[in-house]
Amino acid sequence: MTLSKAPTAIAEQASGGRPPRRTKRAVNALAPSHRGDGRLAWLLIAPAAVGFLVFAVYPTLRGLYLSFTDYRLLSAPTWIGFQNFIDLAHDDTFWQSLGITVYFVVVAVALTLVVSVITAAVLHRVTKSTVVRGLIILPFLISGVVAATVWSWMLDAQLGIVNQAVHALGGDGIRFLTSREWAIPSLALIHVWKNLGYTSIIIFAGLQTVPTTIYEAGRIDGASEMTMFFRLTLPLLRPILALVIVLNVIGAFQVFDIVSVATKGGPANASNVLQMYIYQKAFGQFDFGYASAMSLALFAILIVITFVQMRLLRANESDND
Repeated sequence: MTLSKAPTAIAEQASGGRPPRRTKRAVNALAPSHRGDGRLAWLLIAPAAVGFLVFAVYPTLRGLYLSFTDYRLLSAPTWIGFQNFIDLAHDDTFWQSLGITVYFVVVAVALTLVVSVITAAVLHRVTKSTVVRGLIILPFLISGVVAATVWSWMLDAQLGIVNQAVHALGGDGIRFLTSREWAIPSLALIHVWKNLGYTSIIIFAGLQTVPTTIYEAGRIDGASEMTMFFRLTLPLLRPILALVIVLNVIGAFQVFDIVSVATKGGPANASNVLQMYIYQKAFGQFDFGYASAMSLALFAILIVITFVQMRLLRANESDND
């Protein structure tokens, strides 16, 4: 018996062969000391917490309060209850802007989803180059204001390079941003170009999780590449595609910078999306109470759309199971 174990053995003999009980003080003495870890954690997250409270929580609560008031910037807010929402229900411009926004969302999300899936599939099956992936995601890193400015020059009816190409092919010039028919589709194309890289990388990451054995089994069964894409790849990508759709719907509903720079809501309010109308009410007419009510309505719309999409996704997954 070693000297270090002798006291323990003697204690066990004295207690009838059972190991001696350690007091609470002895256990605390043996346990590692973690005093101050809680204060250190709070200290580390304090800057982020303060920023979240100041720039997210407070503006949200302030906007919620102002939506029930008549606030014209230079006067104190006056509580009017649900009057802003009653006026909102009878505001033809609001419903027109909501319809234009929905039109933009449908076109932009549909194009983004189709082009992103094709781009991701090409990246997955043709090239593994990180340089190509970096070039594809590059437009997403560019400011929306810069993207809209550059595309406004390119789509200019007189001097734009796109119309120059159309003229070279023998066609007539197209007023992409100055006609009611082409304004929203042109803005949707700019939106797709800017967000294509980010969405494609998400889908590309999902493609990498698909086992290669599934494609090998499909080739053995004689399935073509197109058949495997629609029968194997797309069903397995359903959760990723659902995520992409939710993110793109929310982003498209919140579009503002592209519209503000490229068309300013024109021509004749043809591209006056809801965010643009909120901006005009708040910073053009200084009606912050009514603008806050519209913002709250938009927030509620996004919550409902996201909830419906997630419910549909879960229902589809249950059917597959």
